[in-house]
Amino acid sequence: MPEVIFAGPEGRLEGRYQKGKGENPPVALVLHPHPQFGGTMNNRATYELYQMFVRRGFSTMRFNFRGVGRSQGEYDQGQGELADAATALDYMQQINPNAPFSWVAGFSFGSWIAMQLLMRRPEIVGFIAGSTPANLYDFSFLAPCPSSGVVIHGEMDRICAPEETSGMVERTRTQKGRKVEFQTVPGADHFFTNHVEEFISTAETYLDRRLAYETPEGEYHGEE
Repeated sequence: MPEVIFAGPEGRLEGRYQKGKGENPPVALVLHPHPQFGGTMNNRATYELYQMFVRRGFSTMRFNFRGVGRSQGEYDQGQGELADAATALDYMQQINPNAPFSWVAGFSFGSWIAMQLLMRRPEIVGFIAGSTPANLYDFSFLAPCPSSGVVIHGEMDRICAPEETSGMVERTRTQKGRKVEFQTVPGADHFFTNHVEEFISTAETYLDRRLAYETPEGEYHGEE
């Protein structure tokens, strides 16, 4: 789990990066919760998502947004953090120039940034979003969503009720051949306290299904 320091839009950014398996592994970027409410790349769910992609042979990175840990800069209401994420993906693609495709995952605030990033980067063919706070952020930019993904929510989330986020998913239009799924984890709160294992198991099941039944362009085949 080597530490990496790379140039961001407002100074250096601190991350953890693991090279994938094989000659040209795919790329995965994992984004952490809100910087102003204790969110860092070492958040439990963020760390476990990172490890999930590592186990599947992806070249994987998680990093601290500006102003968090050893990353320079100051919180920027999401705009700067989106620029940080785009820079992190650029960095990963520079060291993985032949990666066949990319995935992005995010938790809470990080899922909002992840979905904005995939709207701008066609190489992202899949996403995993945890505790997406649809009551706090506007997701109307998903019009239509260009990638298939899963949104996983705690059944007992008191920060954002699951029906708020499931409604957002239902309203989201997708491009042809793309599908956004919504799943809940019984008994789990916003941070999946005591339920991180169930959260990761849900994410793993989705990821494995996608990897087994997908064309290079990100469309399903042979399974629905």
